Amino acid sequence: MFEATVTPAQGAFDFEPAREPGAYAALVREIGEDGAGEVRAVFWSETSARLQLFRSLPLAQQHARIAREAHSLKSAAGTFGYVRLAGLALRLEKTAASLGDAEFHGLLAQMDAAYDAARAQEPKG
Repeated sequence: MFEATVTPAQGAFDFEPAREPGAYAALVREIGEDGAGEVRAVFWSETSARLQLFRSLPLAQQHARIAREAHSLKSAAGTFGYVRLAGLALRLEKTAASLGDAEFHGLLAQMDAAYDAARAQEPKG
């Protein structure tokens, strides 16, 4: 499958496109239009649930789980080429143990915005 390379550089995501344009087409070539559409629908559902889950977990007690969930989100977003969301998830994965509450919630707000931007750029095919 298509995998986007992401780096956790602070602030770089403001200038990065929300979506790698060829990622979905590559997935369609690999598994077909129906399969790609099905896994994309699962991605949206699971990502929405995961973003809500992050807000329900106490950071200080659950940083390991938050990092695992962020890792899963990073991989899934990368598969579809949602590079901004994948990069922010990578940042959360790498820093969950050291973030303060304000930083954590700020990062979640950025992830919400990246999710919304990804949805807006969703291919219609």
